[in-house]
Amino acid sequence: MVPIILSIVLLITLIFSISIMIRKRKNAGITGIKSALTPIFLYLIAITNLFAYWFDFMGLLNWSITVVLLIFGAYFTKFMPISKM
Repeated sequence: MVPIILSIVLLITLIFSISIMIRKRKNAGITGIKSALTPIFLYLIAITNLFAYWFDFMGLLNWSITVVLLIFGAYFTKFMPISKM
């Protein structure tokens, strides 16, 4: 019962987080896919690990995919706009 609740909480949190990211990008006037690639890769890490948990696929391939997505996410941070605070 607990894994189902945690999966539902993760999905709700992901949907909420993605909607906030999209809203903030629109309000800031940020366009283009390059600046959105870092959050996309980080969301893909969460989705990959959720699928791995659901389908009992917690092995070397899951870790490899997670590390590759993390490296891509870190690489594309150079395209993110600089905050003006």
